[in-house]
Amino acid sequence: MDKKIGFKLDFTRCLSIIFLCVFIHSKASTNKGFEIESPSGKLSVVIHQDNNHLKYSLLKEGKAIVKASQISIFSNISELEIKGSRITSENSTWNPVWGQFSEIKNQYNELVLDLKSDGIKTTLFIRAYNYGVGFRYKIEGYNEGREVEFYCEYNLNATAVLYCPAGEGEPIGPLNFNTLSKAKELPKLITPIVVENSEDTYLSILESDLFTAPEFGVIKFNFNKNNKTLVSSNTTRLKGALTTTPWRVILVNDKIGDLVTNTVPLNLATPNQIEDTSWIKPGKTLWDWRVHDYKTKDGFTYGINTESYLRFIDFASEKGIEYFLIDDFWFTKATKGYLEIAEDLDIEKVSAYAKDKNVKLILYYDRHKGNFGDDTLFSYYQSLGMSGIKYGFMGSNVSFTSNAIQKSAESRLLIDFHDAPVPFTGIQRTYPNAITREYCHAQQDSRRAFTPETFIKMALVNAIQGPLDMNNGNFDLTGINSGLREKGPRKPNSYFSTVVSEVARTLIIYSGLVCIPDAPEAYNEKADLFEFIQKMPVGEWDESKVLHAKMGGYISTARKHGEEWFIGSVYNQEGGVLDLNLDFLKENQTYDVTFYEDTNNTHCKTNPEAYQIRKGKVKKGEVVKAKLAPGGGHAMWIRPIAD
Repeated sequence: MDKKIGFKLDFTRCLSIIFLCVFIHSKASTNKGFEIESPSGKLSVVIHQDNNHLKYSLLKEGKAIVKASQISIFSNISELEIKGSRITSENSTWNPVWGQFSEIKNQYNELVLDLKSDGIKTTLFIRAYNYGVGFRYKIEGYNEGREVEFYCEYNLNATAVLYCPAGEGEPIGPLNFNTLSKAKELPKLITPIVVENSEDTYLSILESDLFTAPEFGVIKFNFNKNNKTLVSSNTTRLKGALTTTPWRVILVNDKIGDLVTNTVPLNLATPNQIEDTSWIKPGKTLWDWRVHDYKTKDGFTYGINTESYLRFIDFASEKGIEYFLIDDFWFTKATKGYLEIAEDLDIEKVSAYAKDKNVKLILYYDRHKGNFGDDTLFSYYQSLGMSGIKYGFMGSNVSFTSNAIQKSAESRLLIDFHDAPVPFTGIQRTYPNAITREYCHAQQDSRRAFTPETFIKMALVNAIQGPLDMNNGNFDLTGINSGLREKGPRKPNSYFSTVVSEVARTLIIYSGLVCIPDAPEAYNEKADLFEFIQKMPVGEWDESKVLHAKMGGYISTARKHGEEWFIGSVYNQEGGVLDLNLDFLKENQTYDVTFYEDTNNTHCKTNPEAYQIRKGKVKKGEVVKAKLAPGGGHAMWIRPIAD
């Protein structure tokens, strides 16, 4: 088994031509300073010097969407010199190991400014894509221990409305500048921030490639009440001979849903570092945690024991579900290099049975019951026959998270971080074994339940930073709401959804590991509906697009695999109709389609399990009027008719 981890560019048909233009170009240097345009010419960044600081402006079609804003790497300097400038351009493509696209175009123009900051050599890179920009510094020739502050202002338009994640709660927003200016206590603003800048421009402010410089920590935001400006500021002390910062990123799209499929953060991330990625397989996983105390019609009760896990494995094998995830309490105590296994669990038997059934296992770990030690943890999990680890409660420790991802890769383990993890945008390109993370409110987490509106907000905010482990796909909604589960909501009848909405959510939320949380028996009882989840090729998408989206209102997502399309839509508690235009299908091709729908009587509160399935045929350009119940959903599986 080759465990070698090394540098390897993600590549394929490289179309790249790199132009180093060391000349004074009309767009590189103007009487206003320096300017760089995106390849399409629609976005541009203007840089000018203001005393001992640089300021940038971001323009869309000549109109400022971020007005003059300071960007710097040293907080207090007495002299700043611009020593030179050049432009670099690139137009290439690369292939992710897995993701929302099978091929990603990497096209940008880059302005490089060579600076002297109190005698210290610094370089500022401003990279302009068609749908976003990135800023990064490189520093060299310094004395170790010097403090640096990566400071960036975002001087947004006065009418801007902000949203951002709130840990495991409903995303914050809408917030406007007047609200923030008058607030006695500012809300905690965390990445990614979504900005509704006007009716036709949406921004997201975040970072990428924290892997390169974990010492800077996760991007930190604040709001300057004096000048009504959003600010990011991170400090660290310099080490070694050269430091490269993470990228500060601003995404720009005409539609809010396009922020979720924007590839700029991935393009800015360090390329793939795993030489052999053949063992990294995205997919779906069953999960035991929400099924504890579920009683089947044949009298069996699920728990933390061998027989329960064999049942999960049998179902996964039968339905082609790639993984089974065993969560907390499978071990009762941890000491250095030793885990005490739960009394009723034979983990070796379960592992051998799963291998025989061609089902991969993922095993949970945290330090609440003692510290096994990360130096041998991942190799130990590999020795148990595991294919992945779910790591909980390690918080925002960037260096730890980065090391854990790399160590898990050495042992050929997927890794799924839970419980307010580091967002680490772009890491799935650098280390594609970082398959997902709970940077959201997983359904019923802490035995709470969230509303359809909360789901839609998280799908349009939290999901921008990368793949999410949200645990959608419950089918026994009546049983869960009535309090029949050990890990169900604390408050009965507080979980608002429909079974078709649950199906659609598994597609809408992008992840490399879609965790479906219900009992095998609940899925078997609605096997015709489960078909959509069963057929869905998680993480193997050739193309992804958001067809409709409104913050807190609705979202409709389409994903393509080969010649097949999967479409999932959900609506808030008002319900409504979405016109789904199939203009992305091939000309002169007829497709079979299966519709998974709410009924006229479906309601997320009063009748959540009513659904209907029908079949039909569709062609390019047809418009499907998807009717969604209050809090409901709609799903379509479209595949070409064979000649």
